[in-house]
Amino acid sequence: MKTIGNILWFLFTGVWTALGWLFWAFVLAITIVGLPFAVQCVKLARFSLWPFGREARRDPDASALGVIGAVFWIIPGMLMFLSYAASGLLLCLTVIGFPFGLQAFKLAGLALAPFGKKIVKVNAPM
Repeated sequence: MKTIGNILWFLFTGVWTALGWLFWAFVLAITIVGLPFAVQCVKLARFSLWPFGREARRDPDASALGVIGAVFWIIPGMLMFLSYAASGLLLCLTVIGFPFGLQAFKLAGLALAPFGKKIVKVNAPM
């Protein structure tokens, strides 16, 4: 079932949100200071393509500097959060779109705070 969900998500939402993340990755990669942020954008673009069966978990090996990164993350994070939230609201209007809306809300939360998280399969141990 998750394969069908991923294919439908990819066709209707995943491509567009991944392109949005890749745009931000390109903008942020222009400067050396923005490279860590560009890496987060690419990570979110990959997750945005195939979200079913995967989730974001806290990474125990992550640096404590993620708090500083979150301050500088506010512009791309807020814009992508708003796009995911709007998509989630529209998708939840129908019974068929409800699981896709839930995925959009999951990604919206991650768009605001991606630092210190890693993407894992749902049944993977910590």
